[in-house]
Amino acid sequence: MRYIILIAFLASLGCILCGYFLDVDYTQKLIGFGVLGLFFVVFPLFAYHRWKDKNIKDYMLTQENLDKMRENQKSEK
Repeated sequence: MRYIILIAFLASLGCILCGYFLDVDYTQKLIGFGVLGLFFVVFPLFAYHRWKDKNIKDYMLTQENLDKMRENQKSEK
């Protein structure tokens, strides 16, 4: 999965850079496809890869987590 994300990132970045530096009729399309690739392919794949084994309840502000944070703050003082 890391290599797929890296290849998609490099392809999008290459597309954007080619759009900026090449003088062809479709430079705006190259830049646009590069940006679309970043936002609709690379970022969702990266987010899925980083969060797939995480428990979402650990990151939500529930009463349990608020109590844990208060206990940790009291113990640090």
